[in-house]
Amino acid sequence: MTASIGPTVRRRRLGTELRRLREAHSIKLEEVAERLGLAASTLSRIETGKAPTRTAYLSAMLDLYGVHDPGGRQILVDMARDGHRKGWWAAWEDVLPTGFDVYVGLEAEAASLRAYESIVVHGLLQTEGYARVVMTTVRRRQTPEQIERLVQLRMQRQEVILRADPIELWLILDEAVLRRPMGSPEIMRSQLNHLADASLWPNVTLQVLPFSSGAHPAMNGPFTIIEFPERFDPDVVYTDSVAGQAYLERERDVRARAEAFDLLRAAALSPADSTDLISQLAREIV
Repeated sequence: MTASIGPTVRRRRLGTELRRLREAHSIKLEEVAERLGLAASTLSRIETGKAPTRTAYLSAMLDLYGVHDPGGRQILVDMARDGHRKGWWAAWEDVLPTGFDVYVGLEAEAASLRAYESIVVHGLLQTEGYARVVMTTVRRRQTPEQIERLVQLRMQRQEVILRADPIELWLILDEAVLRRPMGSPEIMRSQLNHLADASLWPNVTLQVLPFSSGAHPAMNGPFTIIEFPERFDPDVVYTDSVAGQAYLERERDVRARAEAFDLLRAAALSPADSTDLISQLAREIV
């Protein structure tokens, strides 16, 4: 479990409660946005926890939703105030890709991640050299200084898996991830050896989805299921593509990805066989 509740989860809890209150009064989002003088897209970001809300807007919404109990209002006001706090990742705001701060915040406050990767090693298990190759290749318009800051951000993110109360990571890597050369042979060998070592950590389960498994339910791309310490904070599915980040929170969408993950781990090599394959591929690099 995480040591404290951070601003991202606070914003998400507040947004969920505001959406529940609005729907309980059968008021459309667009109607509330108009009354507040906000764009509907802005109110949607507040209700999904992707943006903080001002006290004046919150007070107006609570009046509209009939929340008059001082104690109940204060709880929501406190949530809003906490949602304005800056997370440690704010130090990288100048280089963070648009919208990625939400993912970093959710990851930092998660209890566990279930992730499938088909292109590159998951960021939490990338070595510094491998991460630099990824960033240099993908962020082609960034300066060398910005690339280094992105690499250091990635290394800082890995604290969640190394700290005293680490998150649980269940990672499935497509075999293509292991066989795709990234940088020099030394960088790739080091990355594979790091994966083999990490697969033995008590909070990491690592499986390889072999080419021989054929078609599978995640052929539409990588995804991560984020689970939180408190069960009343529902799971979130995160996906990333050239179109940007997407956060799936509807129960049916999360359930569909959870079912896909279960099928992937059933089709993947066992953790022990996966470690053996990774170590073998590392030895074969010349």
